[in-house]
Amino acid sequence: MRGVFDPDNLLIKLQDLETIVQDENLWNDKNNAQKILREKSLISEKLDQYHKIKKNLQDSIEYQALAESENDQNLLNDLLINFSNIAKQAGDFEIECLFTGENDQNNCFVDINAGAGGTDSCDFALMLLRMYERFANLRNFKSEIIDIVAAEEAGIRGATLKISGHFAFGWFKHEAGVHRLVRISPFNANSKRQTSFASVSVNAEIDDQIIIEILEKDLRIDTYRASGAGGQHVNKTDSAIRITHLPTNIAVQCQSDRSQIKNRLEAMKLLKSKLYDLEMQKKKTALQISEDNKTDNSFGHQIRSYVLHPYQLVKDLRSNYETGNIQAVLDGKIEDFVKAMLTIQKNQ
Repeated sequence: MRGVFDPDNLLIKLQDLETIVQDENLWNDKNNAQKILREKSLISEKLDQYHKIKKNLQDSIEYQALAESENDQNLLNDLLINFSNIAKQAGDFEIECLFTGENDQNNCFVDINAGAGGTDSCDFALMLLRMYERFANLRNFKSEIIDIVAAEEAGIRGATLKISGHFAFGWFKHEAGVHRLVRISPFNANSKRQTSFASVSVNAEIDDQIIIEILEKDLRIDTYRASGAGGQHVNKTDSAIRITHLPTNIAVQCQSDRSQIKNRLEAMKLLKSKLYDLEMQKKKTALQISEDNKTDNSFGHQIRSYVLHPYQLVKDLRSNYETGNIQAVLDGKIEDFVKAMLTIQKNQ
């Protein structure tokens, strides 16, 4: 764990930041002050988590020695479970130490859109939506569909998923790009092999400390009746909201709640995150989202392929990580793909 986490240096950094925070001139630059406070909070949180895991491990080792001396098999069995939990906590912590982006700890919005491939691409978009919902569940994150557009025959044309949880953006940001599916199409009477595409974009939810100026006169707000695939995902009322930011032509939608007010608030959060990301891209200090996020939804810009026929393989074209257990991946077990990308990021 110390290979990617240096508690001694972090403690020195924390002490330096605490000295800076005491400076009465700190708030002369509000943006810099907010950045320093966020960094201080994150370092303090990491140190607390590290010491908590370390103490738990030390206590368990002491209990193990006691249990072995007294031949207490029940306690030894409980300790085996505890050691397994500690190993998982340490593994997760090691990964989170690789999340170094400014907004990695934030919630995020995941946009999924069907691309080339007709009905198969719409079905693929729905498969990706379910995959991300299951991944969020495995990470104990909260996932909420805030917008979804059903396709005519099957699947979805697009959806926006909000992921809430610690380091949600860090876990999801490398999913941005074009995904490719190859399979025997269930929608083709001749059972031909079909290649289809879907694009994914990921934006961090921006906290209230970051000021994004949005003028009311720059917004067009439309209401419409919610509609979605499956029925259980959305409330079919007239409370759905679409907000268009006229200067940039960025449009966001939310239909997750029966309350028009709540949908508007959620849509504004999504708009704020997209405007922030746009500004970061302009300054060339983007939120570490792949440039593929901004490219065409086509063969030449894919980041990952999912092949179901003539063989089964999921391969990330950036890290070259691959697995033949495609069903597990579609069931949300994409953690190893994230780890592979983080390893590349660390070594760059």
